[in-house]
Amino acid sequence: MQFDDRAEAGRVLAAALQAYRGRGDVIVLALPRGGVPVGFEVARSLGAPLDVFVVRKLGVPGYAELAMGAIASGGIRVLNEDVVAALGPKAQEAIELVANAELAELHSREKRYRGERPPPDLRGRCVIIVDDGLATGATMRAAVRAIRQRKPSAIVVAVPVAAESSCLEMREEADVVICAMTPDPFYGVGQFYRHFPQTSDDEVRELLQRAAETTPRDNPRSDRH
Repeated sequence: MQFDDRAEAGRVLAAALQAYRGRGDVIVLALPRGGVPVGFEVARSLGAPLDVFVVRKLGVPGYAELAMGAIASGGIRVLNEDVVAALGPKAQEAIELVANAELAELHSREKRYRGERPPPDLRGRCVIIVDDGLATGATMRAAVRAIRQRKPSAIVVAVPVAAESSCLEMREEADVVICAMTPDPFYGVGQFYRHFPQTSDDEVRELLQRAAETTPRDNPRSDRH
């Protein structure tokens, strides 16, 4: 099976998340950029607010698509130990060099997508973290660990497609894991989309704005009392 695009994948994923529909404590956090079109469809279906949670992959110098790990807000760093070991004695130097650059980009993107709007209060909330797929799971693990620091009541990881091994491993991190498809063989997320272009910053901002206009005002404190 292939999804036509990320919007269709989001609608399929939303169908698997209907138990969370209409709950006042739910918030959908999408991992930009590719997770945002998926998260938009999920949030719209569930009647939940949508926001972004920025995580940055740490790519091997010269081989950016190969992930050494990932970083997220709150000083969270997750490393792919197999890749790090293969880099040999210069691994730590490479990690620090890439991590410093990606941390600057993380802060830049948070500003770009959110402007002056503060991050949402996640304390006591059910947080559904959405991406367009799960390959190694490094970025999602970083997101889960960073969000856990903010004291949510539960963390749900939800993706349209995932490597089965990554889906199983994620259950050690999140309270609930929903992978709509776990096909075998799995070579990469883009394999399961007919149309898989890069999501632009403008598209991210547009979808966040549309979500803000069409979902209930995010007021979690009143919802919880």
